[in-house]
Amino acid sequence: MATVLLVRHGRTTANATGVLAGRTAGVRLDAVGRTQAERTAERIAAVPVVAVVSSPLERCRQTAHAILDRQTGAPTSLIERAITEADYGQWQGRKLADLAKEPLWRTVQANPSAVVFPGGESMQTMQSRAVAAVRRIDAEVEAEHGPGAVWVAVSHGDIIKSVLADAFGMHLDLFQRIGVGPASVSVVRYGEHRPEVVATNTESGDLSWLRTAPAPGGDAAVGGGAGHPEPDAHTGTGRPAPDAPAGPARP
Repeated sequence: MATVLLVRHGRTTANATGVLAGRTAGVRLDAVGRTQAERTAERIAAVPVVAVVSSPLERCRQTAHAILDRQTGAPTSLIERAITEADYGQWQGRKLADLAKEPLWRTVQANPSAVVFPGGESMQTMQSRAVAAVRRIDAEVEAEHGPGAVWVAVSHGDIIKSVLADAFGMHLDLFQRIGVGPASVSVVRYGEHRPEVVATNTESGDLSWLRTAPAPGGDAAVGGGAGHPEPDAHTGTGRPAPDAPAGPARP
């Protein structure tokens, strides 16, 4: 199975001032967000990715460019409208502190599957389009590059939370339990039997173990398995954990 890294864009001027940016044009990373994007790009540089797919909004394209700039190969760069930010309609551009006073806010928190933003889209529609796009691109990546391929989707907080909720098998009404910070990396594999959520909301840590292709078949290891290979201190590539056999047992 291929592996998708779900990356949220770095912090923006709107994030820093508590404004719901939505699809507003011209919202860009601030200084903190640029640093976050560079740090995430450095983490992902340890993995040769085959594609970087971005929401069309500026903040995601900036984050995607940082990732592409750190890659030593030549991954495909694509824009995908289906993973763009939610259409918040009349909520777009307003202060979060003011929106929290709206009656709909309580529904967003407790029953998001029932939410239709005034003049915008429903949260169910948001999830459906994003999940369909990620699953479609993942299947295309695996078909073209094989089961060891790794690709990146750069998107937005609510979009990534909704994709993770689907991968977890959670109802959309529970997706607010998932945290997705700026420039965080979450890792999902869509296996033969079910999605595997490998990691969520990571802001640090080695990713070089993703160079090693997952075991074929997609079966869950009873008992939890041996984990991924540890990074080699000299090469940065994965190597077996100390207690794991390095190769076939000898008679």
